Amino acid sequence: MSDRRTTEGYRVAVIGATGQVGRLMLTLLRERSFPAREIVPFASERSAGSELAGFGRVQALSEQALEGFDVALFSAGGSVSGQWAPRFADAGAIVIDNSSRWRMDPAIPLIVAEVNAAALATLRRSPAGGAIIANPNCSTMQMVVALAPIHAAAGIERLVIATYQAVSGTGKRAVAELEAQARAVLEARSAGRQAQIAPEVYPHQIAFNVLPQAGSFPEGDDHTDEERKLMGETRKILGDESIRVSATCARVPVFIGHSEAVNVQTREAISPQDARELLAAAPGVRVLDDPGRAEYPLASAAAGRDEVLVGRLRRDPSHERALDMWIVADNLRKGAATNAVQIAELAHERGLIQGGRPLAAAG
Repeated sequence: MSDRRTTEGYRVAVIGATGQVGRLMLTLLRERSFPAREIVPFASERSAGSELAGFGRVQALSEQALEGFDVALFSAGGSVSGQWAPRFADAGAIVIDNSSRWRMDPAIPLIVAEVNAAALATLRRSPAGGAIIANPNCSTMQMVVALAPIHAAAGIERLVIATYQAVSGTGKRAVAELEAQARAVLEARSAGRQAQIAPEVYPHQIAFNVLPQAGSFPEGDDHTDEERKLMGETRKILGDESIRVSATCARVPVFIGHSEAVNVQTREAISPQDARELLAAAPGVRVLDDPGRAEYPLASAAAGRDEVLVGRLRRDPSHERALDMWIVADNLRKGAATNAVQIAELAHERGLIQGGRPLAAAG
């Protein structure tokens, strides 16, 4: 058998290529040298026809356009994924979807590269050899990278989570809204008057404020969809439905980088130092934990990085088998785009992608 890892190049589609995460996916495919002979950007009809530097003309989704792809990375929302991901899979592509559409489907693996890559063995393929793989929610993803080593060593019984989520998790309009509101508040303050803020993306002013709501409230639910994602996705990724999870998700006036305060109640006792050593040796984790010297994870330090930063590890004084920790990561990179590309890399390394042809023969 030929060595696919070095001789073959794939035809890759990126759907949602003009969004924050889609653009990062394009960049990371190149930066990480994914073996692609061609990368084709797709976006909405509104963006179709525009040029993306280095990647050519943006295409609109159509039945004709989806043929011939080996890999398809989706970051275009649940409705688009629900409609088009199965079509790409039916046409033979390995689909890696960043929306919530497929995450809790029991037939679809929900993958974090450093945590449960073994679940790729459960892929359900179409007759053409394609399949769908789900990429977790950004808050869940960074948290389970840090929790997996502790769960493997001591078991996790209960989690109490508070997230402090950056506005980029909502999209480009939210980033623009924070910037505009911050400017308006500062200008008004310097002029000795009250800023007149009319929020559009969020229900309240986000600049210089904290909203105890990240995500939306489904009808009849007193938890947001972000909180429900943390609950369900954590159990699925760690492979343990018995883990009890309490979550409160807040939105904070930070551009990039989700922060999380996590209380971890383990089944077996584990010391903060043992947990610290486990995490220091874990893939994708960097421990920053010298609070006496003000060394701990910061959203500003996580922005632009692919590692999950962990610190403030300490014993919960109210429970003999519980630890507290602070977890931070770039929600656009590891929380979305990086993990999607890592999944594609894993699929390539394990020979799960059906197509490809010699790079030397690519025109």
